[in-house]
Amino acid sequence: MKRTCIFITLLLAFLANSKTTSAQGRYVVQFTDKSASPFSISSPIDFLSQRAIDRRIIQGIAIDQYDIPVNASYLTGVVSAGASIRASSRWLNSAVIDVPGAVEFAAIQALPYVTSIRPAGSLKPGTLPDKFAQEPLVKKDASLLQRSASPIPYGFSADQIQQVGLNMLHNAGYTGADVRIAVIDAGFLDLPLMRCLDSIRLHGRILATYDFVDAEADVYDDHYHGAAVLTCIASNIPDTLIGTAPQADYMLLRSEDAGSETIAEEFYWATAAEFADSAGADIISTSLGYTTFDDSTQNHSYAEMDGNTTPISIASDVAASRGIIVVNSAGNEGNSPWNYISAPADADSILAIGAVDINGNYASFSGNGPTFDGRVKPDLAACGAATWLVSPYSNNQPVQGNGTSFSAPLIAGAMACLRQAFPALPSQQLIAAIKASASQFNSPDSLLGFGIPNFAFASMLLSATEASTSSLNKILVFPNPAFLFETVELKLTTTHSTGTVQVRLFDALGRIVFSTTATSTSGDRTTSISVPSNTIKSAGIYLLEIETDHKREQARILYR
Repeated sequence: MKRTCIFITLLLAFLANSKTTSAQGRYVVQFTDKSASPFSISSPIDFLSQRAIDRRIIQGIAIDQYDIPVNASYLTGVVSAGASIRASSRWLNSAVIDVPGAVEFAAIQALPYVTSIRPAGSLKPGTLPDKFAQEPLVKKDASLLQRSASPIPYGFSADQIQQVGLNMLHNAGYTGADVRIAVIDAGFLDLPLMRCLDSIRLHGRILATYDFVDAEADVYDDHYHGAAVLTCIASNIPDTLIGTAPQADYMLLRSEDAGSETIAEEFYWATAAEFADSAGADIISTSLGYTTFDDSTQNHSYAEMDGNTTPISIASDVAASRGIIVVNSAGNEGNSPWNYISAPADADSILAIGAVDINGNYASFSGNGPTFDGRVKPDLAACGAATWLVSPYSNNQPVQGNGTSFSAPLIAGAMACLRQAFPALPSQQLIAAIKASASQFNSPDSLLGFGIPNFAFASMLLSATEASTSSLNKILVFPNPAFLFETVELKLTTTHSTGTVQVRLFDALGRIVFSTTATSTSGDRTTSISVPSNTIKSAGIYLLEIETDHKREQARILYR
């Protein structure tokens, strides 16, 4: 993770390079500091929930100045100068404001704690086409389609869940229970009428709703997009549609104004993410991306896709630095002149998700990497072409949609299940494991990144990590990484006198590719075992399991 201390400096440079104007309009005002704040990092309960504090404690994350709210006296001063506050961001130490005219603009610009003020977008309706029109819903007669068999009655979502190996976690009882997912989107139109989401609604698992665009609690009267996205995660209609985290808790937050495209929306997103953090979210799922705006002078360039320039990418990495797993769509620009991922998919510490079809083939609309500074993006891919979901317009029937908007929530829900399975591990460790489990881990590319993840295998890897922290035995593997057709030597140092040692090597699908037994004696507690050079036929990560009379240990071997 890039160090968050550089973020505000880069944001200041971003703002300073922007053209200022004194006309009536909407602006972003940047503040100098958080001095003289009534809040203190020594008393975080004043501005964070206990759950948010616990997340930091569990993951070893210190409370710092990013957590301190914007100085209220600075906001009061801006209001006294004649502006109205639309939103404020503690992570970016800024606010979105509406300024009525030149006199008020000059007064705000002269405030000693204001470093810059820049346009945030027109107050008039947008001129760009609806960005979500690129994600058409294809209605089909679901009753005529063959449903995949599964121990869990997934219905039409079976293939997209099994594609990422999530069914194995579900079968083990990990369905997202007690994990909080914040879905930040353009609105959740008519969600209370959608039967596939009755489970979270009737069982009180919608913990919060808020519209950061219009500053109101109602998120059910705007755009349909967020509701369709949510069905990929939260649906729970057996034999029809099951989401990836049907028993998680949810916060439904609106930051996108689908009727316009302005830089202010990136700041609304930051504010929504801060709310989610404060309320104890474990996962943020976002199917939004920003490249061009109604005001072309605000447009991002590919050079800005470096993870440290756009406001929303900066805020995404700050969210990740708070221990939240941020999952974002890669964008649907693969067939457009832009071609690349969109912000915040370029942020280095989040998971950007591209799209494939159910056969694992790259979907041509999915945004391409790498980032401008050469990092692998997207990170992973999941079903985003003909993804099964429900729309407010589909009369409560499953339909198929195209877009990374739908591949991202599939992974977000799956990460919630992984978080439930490993509640004490740092989020970045879970992210590393899911990348390591993916189909292209050894040869990532600019289309699918590390590839299609395997959550069952990631769970095995994380189990091995947990086992090693309390190990009674010591396993040495050499060489590791190993090349194909190279003999690997295992040395096991046991803590007991005698016993049988059972060795098994599993591939990513959980199949045993090698097994043997050996005996350790009181005079020889270090047991040597060889994995023959002709054992492994394909590159990837393999799970080594060693079982003695007293302990089962696991380790990871990378073949390349």
